[in-house]
Amino acid sequence: MARTISATLRSALYAEETGEVPIVLLTITHPLSASPAYVSSDPTQRITTDPLVYGTVSRGNQFLFVPFSIALPDDKNEAPPRAQIILDNVGRGFIPLLRSAVTPAKITIEVVLASSPNVVEVQVPQLDLVGADYDANSVTMTLAQYALQNEPFPADLITPSNFPGLF
Repeated sequence: MARTISATLRSALYAEETGEVPIVLLTITHPLSASPAYVSSDPTQRITTDPLVYGTVSRGNQFLFVPFSIALPDDKNEAPPRAQIILDNVGRGFIPLLRSAVTPAKITIEVVLASSPNVVEVQVPQLDLVGADYDANSVTMTLAQYALQNEPFPADLITPSNFPGLF
């Protein structure tokens, strides 16, 4: 599936120098969390002064700045999309959170421009957190879309114990 990219983002990505800054926004949801976590790849503006917090405000939500790098999923039709996020492990708060999670978190990836943070240029549908590796310096999270082809088909075996009316 091909993505439609605006001319402004396309020219910013292809330009040797540009004033446009693409920003990656992550919305992290989990069944055990009451509200989503919002993360930004860019310290666009100061959100609070005490404590000093930078981030990006987009569509009324405050995305807090956390340094990370991302490999966006490709558009191959042969396999479900996969992405990888590498977060700096400066606070060491991610590791206990990752260890305590039993069910996977869902992460939505969006790309906006700093000049127009309310306009989503690229959106990747919700991906499941399927793996996380960490060391003293970074946390590497692997995201993948739920693959329907991994489900067994048929779901049940047609045996006398499962379907006695057929035998």
